[in-house]
Amino acid sequence: MLSHRNTVRELRVEIPHKRVAAVVLLVFVLGLALLAGLWRGRRRGAGQSAADAPCVDIRDAGKHVGEQGCVTGRVVGVVTSRAGNTFLDFCPDYRHCPFSTVIFASDRNKFGDLESLRGQQVEIRGPITVYRSRPQIIIHDPRQIRMAR
Repeated sequence: MLSHRNTVRELRVEIPHKRVAAVVLLVFVLGLALLAGLWRGRRRGAGQSAADAPCVDIRDAGKHVGEQGCVTGRVVGVVTSRAGNTFLDFCPDYRHCPFSTVIFASDRNKFGDLESLRGQQVEIRGPITVYRSRPQIIIHDPRQIRMAR
């Protein structure tokens, strides 16, 4: 019986240490998350969103992959694939263009006449990602497209 009491006493002593360790670990992880968020914010400008990011030319979009950004260019073509995805093309040959945009078929009904953008200088806003080694912005909402000033 005496050893049973010692075991219980040891458990009581160990539990607070485990709690302290858990709290320290939690604070450490939250600190890392905060630092990562601050680093990302500093990279694109603290508090800056795609809505207020300065626009870059389509040739410079690759320098901003991973950021909320704005890319500007003249639409030379509007093409809808057999799958129903619509692409705004900024170069005569999309295969050699440094930037692309896509509106997936599931979002297409949110947009009006996209053909009216042909020949227009536009600003496309949103997360700049990479698809098939090319920077792109996926357009989900018509507010992501603006006429350039």
